Amino acid sequence: MTTARASGPLLLGVRHHGPGSARAVRAALDAARPRAVLIEGPPEGDALLPLAADEQMRPPVALLAHAVDDPGRAAFWPFAEFSPEWVAIRWALASDVPVRFIDLPAAHSLAMEEAETDRDEVSAEEDGPPAAVPVDPIRELAGTAGYDDPERWWEDVVEHRAPGSGEAAGPLAAFAALGEAMTALREVYGDGGHPRDAVREAYMRVQLRTAAKEFGDDFAVVCGAWHVPALRTRTTLTADRALLKGLPKAKAELTWVPWTHQRLARHSGYGAGIESPGWYQHLFAVPDRPIERWMTKVAGLLRDEDRFVSSAHVIEAVRLAETLAAMRGRPLAGLSETTDAIRAVMCEGSDVPLALVRDRLVVGSTLGEVPDTAPAVPLQRDLTRQQRTLRLKPEAGERETEFDLRKETDASRSRLLHRLRVLGIGWGEPAAGRGSTGTFRESWRLRWEPELYVRVAEAGVWGTTVLSAATARAESDALAATALAEVTALAERCLLADLPDALPVVMRALADRAALDTDVGHLADALPALARTLRYGDVRSTDTTALGEVAAGLAERICVGLPPACTGLDADGAEALRRQVDGVHTAIGLLAGAVPSSADGLRERWRAVLHKLTVRDSVAGAIRGRAARLLLDDGHLDQDAAARLMGLALSPGTPPADAAAWIEGFVGGAAGGGMLLVHDERLLALVDSWLTGVPADTFTDVLPLLRRTFSAYEPGVRRTLGDLVRRGPTPAGSPGNGPAGGGTTAPGFGPVLDMARADAVVPVLRLLLGLDEHPATAEPEAPDAPAHPATPAPGCPATAPPAHPGRPATVAPVHPERPATAAPVHPGRPATAAPGCPATAAPGCPATAVPARHDDPHLGETA
Repeated sequence: MTTARASGPLLLGVRHHGPGSARAVRAALDAARPRAVLIEGPPEGDALLPLAADEQMRPPVALLAHAVDDPGRAAFWPFAEFSPEWVAIRWALASDVPVRFIDLPAAHSLAMEEAETDRDEVSAEEDGPPAAVPVDPIRELAGTAGYDDPERWWEDVVEHRAPGSGEAAGPLAAFAALGEAMTALREVYGDGGHPRDAVREAYMRVQLRTAAKEFGDDFAVVCGAWHVPALRTRTTLTADRALLKGLPKAKAELTWVPWTHQRLARHSGYGAGIESPGWYQHLFAVPDRPIERWMTKVAGLLRDEDRFVSSAHVIEAVRLAETLAAMRGRPLAGLSETTDAIRAVMCEGSDVPLALVRDRLVVGSTLGEVPDTAPAVPLQRDLTRQQRTLRLKPEAGERETEFDLRKETDASRSRLLHRLRVLGIGWGEPAAGRGSTGTFRESWRLRWEPELYVRVAEAGVWGTTVLSAATARAESDALAATALAEVTALAERCLLADLPDALPVVMRALADRAALDTDVGHLADALPALARTLRYGDVRSTDTTALGEVAAGLAERICVGLPPACTGLDADGAEALRRQVDGVHTAIGLLAGAVPSSADGLRERWRAVLHKLTVRDSVAGAIRGRAARLLLDDGHLDQDAAARLMGLALSPGTPPADAAAWIEGFVGGAAGGGMLLVHDERLLALVDSWLTGVPADTFTDVLPLLRRTFSAYEPGVRRTLGDLVRRGPTPAGSPGNGPAGGGTTAPGFGPVLDMARADAVVPVLRLLLGLDEHPATAEPEAPDAPAHPATPAPGCPATAPPAHPGRPATVAPVHPERPATAAPVHPGRPATAAPGCPATAAPGCPATAVPARHDDPHLGETA
């Protein structure tokens, strides 16, 4: 029995990105063979439809529409290989049948979206009623059928229908049943919380009337099943045109762009998306036995991650998935059954490897491709050309890569990524390097998102190439910047991106802002970026003379203005300035190497500033403690002076909060503060004595500071400090391990270096570093020299090194043509001593036999 086709066009209501709907659409088109195919989509994309048949076009892809005057206003229409609309497009192009889009034009939808956004913002400010929640028709139908999971219902009803299972009812039966269900829903919910649908459906009906004049009723319409009842509704042309009258309009441009499976997923924000595009792609692509093939994919993925998965695991997982489906009353094992089976059999009950399966397979990281003939803005074409030249292919998955800036290709890749960052195109983000702090190496974290095509279109207003656009954008940002830190950060980006034409404009803006800005905090924020910028000059061969002069001037002004700025600060202000002092200290160390002309004077002035900060009581405790610590680390403050400063800071007359702040500044953070207390018992004893003397009523006030200070230490450091405090100071005169064998602070620790123990490692270090390239060896004899006796002198052991690795040491080298007879070589053969030489070694000296030379034909078994 077959379902008779109703009068009028063939309406194929589908679920977007549903493989079951895609198979049904293909079967219906093969059966009906319509004269034309109409697709839900923007009509401006009709000229782009022939590109769908190009060999370079590989879904997932999307139609990108953006407003010409504002590229940031954009919309996407994604298509996957298993999308019913894509299947219909490919069928029409392969069958040489006209194919067109019939949805509301993008020119109207983009303008309406902007108007709706403005209206929503006004409503939010006026506290208007909340917008109605849109109806999910699939969820409503699933709930009516007794399912709590709409995806599970859709799989059972549509996706798990075996190919050819609906032949008895005909290829159109499923569309007729789905249309009836949607009609019932529309009667109850109306537009379902989609007010724009009335306008869209009116435009679609107008296009259907136009197609009917050209093809009669012999054409097919592929659209969302939700719209089928509205397209069947009989209305007048006048009524539809009245709905379309006065719509806002914006000039729009369309093109094809690659899309990803991640963006198809529902959690990525695309409303018509699905939760498992990788799973649906698998169901659509495999010809048979989908569960067995899926388990094989999962096993391959886990094996690539060094997990033990055998063929027995695959077989057992398939059996378990099928058993679960039978127990749950499902026609075929679905994603939930296969996931449960994989967790139990292949992942040993763990969700950690299961998350990898979801990311790589259930969702997938497929990135589509579009042909070179697809329209694109000039900036996009230049970017694509550079990506191919530099072999830097966009990928949907996140990956980390390292560039060696000494290599031209890697340096060009780095410049491209930095220029894109100037343009606001975040293809790559700098990452922390692994094992290298040199400026010649960069680490990047790369991930290409489809939205970046919109960013490229937006950046097209700055220029037609990446270089010209980045230069123009940098110049504009420099003129518009109001804060000194913004200009210094821009100067750093310009140098990294190699924008020589933009640097003069940025440098003028930097000089102007630096001359006018008197806030020490702003200067301190700006200096580190300038110092980092200067050190890249050597690697990137960039002239940074002018930048160095500006940086030196900033450092001088900081040295003058910092002491007064450190007084009268609250806790938050002191903490912020302490971080700035750390940054300035590091920056001045870099400037000393980058600006040699003022290196010595700059260092001396900065050290004088730090000394002032350590002794001024009006300076916040955190800053005084940090200044003392920086001087101590640089060797400009000895241990006794540091102990004296700590004693003053922790004296009974100092408020506990100020003392705790000084401790946080001196030993706070993870920068070696804990090890300083571990190896200097005087400082640890001062802290311990102060802490035990804090009154109970103020202890809770200083506890947060102390917790923040000591919680940053590594666990081993905290454990060692606890042991030292629990053990207490070692009594004087107790045995220790000091250099003189006298008393020490605690076992394993001493107040001074043990020079004897330190010197013991020097020979090993010299050997490891290769400093002893020519170790002393026994000098070989001349060929004609007489043989030496094999017996060492009385009382002297034979210590000559062996002549060959793995062979015992010989007393003297053997002449190639003269047999040595010092000792027996073969067990059981007597040793024959050389004339005049005793056959036995001196007392206390072992006799060493001379090994036979198996590679010399002149030598026998006796040496």
